[in-house]
Amino acid sequence: MTKAFGARLRAALDTRGPLCVGIDPHPSLLIAWGLSDDAEGLARFAGTVIDALGDRVAIFKPQSAFFERHGSRGVAVLESAIRQLRDAGALVLLDVKRGDIGSTVAAYAAAYLDPASPLCADAITASPYLGVGSLRPMFDAARAHDGGVFVLALTSNPEGAEVQRAVGPGGRTVAQTVIDEISQLNEGVAPLGSFGLVVGATIGDTGHDLSRVNGPILAPGLGAQGANASDLRTVFGNDLDWVVPSYSREILSRGPSVSDLRSSAAEALAQCRAVLAPRTR
Repeated sequence: MTKAFGARLRAALDTRGPLCVGIDPHPSLLIAWGLSDDAEGLARFAGTVIDALGDRVAIFKPQSAFFERHGSRGVAVLESAIRQLRDAGALVLLDVKRGDIGSTVAAYAAAYLDPASPLCADAITASPYLGVGSLRPMFDAARAHDGGVFVLALTSNPEGAEVQRAVGPGGRTVAQTVIDEISQLNEGVAPLGSFGLVVGATIGDTGHDLSRVNGPILAPGLGAQGANASDLRTVFGNDLDWVVPSYSREILSRGPSVSDLRSSAAEALAQCRAVLAPRTR
């Protein structure tokens, strides 16, 4: 890799369009596709998605848990999917939501952000609830290897609010503290920082300041999870330029037909373009 993740992501979004597609092989999806709920079905599922969309979509988000549930054979399918997506010119955001301290978080960083690892992706998701500073080994690995880290800030699940919107001694919510610390990592970087946030598309007006993020904001929850592209205006207001809309089941449910997967992705992309364009920053 010769460019930082943020620069590569900005170029991919500008070239292929503002869309992230999740690869979430739920057991129900495998069955709906007529596939077996095992590593063989998993491989056919991932391969079909990649054949249909790998050369069309800017960034993909495989959900590691749905591969891990099939053991070592499932992880081998995930390794293969990462390679195939990169061969197709797409970026890979591996959805692992890891978070720990010390040598353990450093090991996670090596597993997912070091090119020597077969699971190395362009970026990963991370949980900051042992303190944003505990993720420093991930940030350091991302800098060293031109990778990225997306940190959970304001998630769509109702349980998240009691932690994320709790107010600390300084008057900031936990989520705003996360937002501010990630913003500092991206300060002064052009065209886009490599450290991102995860903010759910279903949460409505956040009441939080995202204006200084200068990095990508992943917005999951579009489509089958209840949000639509127009909701992005409510959630992000004037900060839409950072947003990377993410769809999963809305698109995946149209398989296994390659043409239907492509049509669904194109429809989602058109809706997102209508909300996010023209770019003003």
